[in-house]
Amino acid sequence: MLRSIPRVALAALALLAAAPAAASADEPVARSAATCKVPADGRGWGPTYVTSLRVTATSCATGKRLVTAYYRCRTADGGAAGRCTKRVNGWRCREKRGAAIPTQFDASVTCRKGRARVVHTYTQFT
Repeated sequence: MLRSIPRVALAALALLAAAPAAASADEPVARSAATCKVPADGRGWGPTYVTSLRVTATSCATGKRLVTAYYRCRTADGGAAGRCTKRVNGWRCREKRGAAIPTQFDASVTCRKGRARVVHTYTQFT
């Protein structure tokens, strides 16, 4: 029994050593859903305030790039209150807006590309 312990330990170490080699060094990819960090004030990504960002089968960096690209698409068609009706960098996006007041609205955007998904919510002052 004691002789098998070193073999088991060596096998476990070999598996641990091989695991990082399988991951991409450039950008970690969330295999399951992951919540990404959003700046404390929610600014700087395009909309007035980005309130959340969640990714599945892609990275947070890709999600952030998609948020800014979606914002550019949306504002190109109607300013701050515009809507994006085409694919954004190959992603198909759908937006749902909540009850709005004349100067502000909240929205949730779900973008899909294959099995990858990026969901972000934002508040926009018009």
